[in-house]
Amino acid sequence: MTAAPGVPPRREAPAATGLGSSLAYLLTRAERGVNRGLASALAAEDVSVEQWRILQALADGRGHSMGDLAEAALMPHPTLTKAVDRLVDRAVVYRGHDPADRRKVAVFLANRGSELLGRLEAGIAEHHRAILATYGAARTEELMRELEGLVEALEG
Repeated sequence: MTAAPGVPPRREAPAATGLGSSLAYLLTRAERGVNRGLASALAAEDVSVEQWRILQALADGRGHSMGDLAEAALMPHPTLTKAVDRLVDRAVVYRGHDPADRRKVAVFLANRGSELLGRLEAGIAEHHRAILATYGAARTEELMRELEGLVEALEG
């Protein structure tokens, strides 16, 4: 079978043994590789991958409780609290009353946070283009669909 133009051909993988036979291990290795490139794209603005996920989650403008934000940013609460504190210190996010329940605190994206996300867009886009160039657009889209399906199956 011939690969489409611009798409690297798929190699036949040898039968996996040891750690290479573990889905969890392979997913972790892939995640680390993707995050290394993402971290490089974010470094110029002194933003970590975790902080970027927080900012992205807040970009919807609705404000989020710490619990919702922890889930969205894939972070445990103590780690999230420290990361949000650092973002508050940089004045890119702020805490305020939850619009749905004024007794609760929510985290919101400040104007400086929106500007920061805007400055990060080019680096993020370049990182995505590098993945597409390396792995191929069709394979990347297929992988993302398959991972979404796996997440839904495991959470459902």
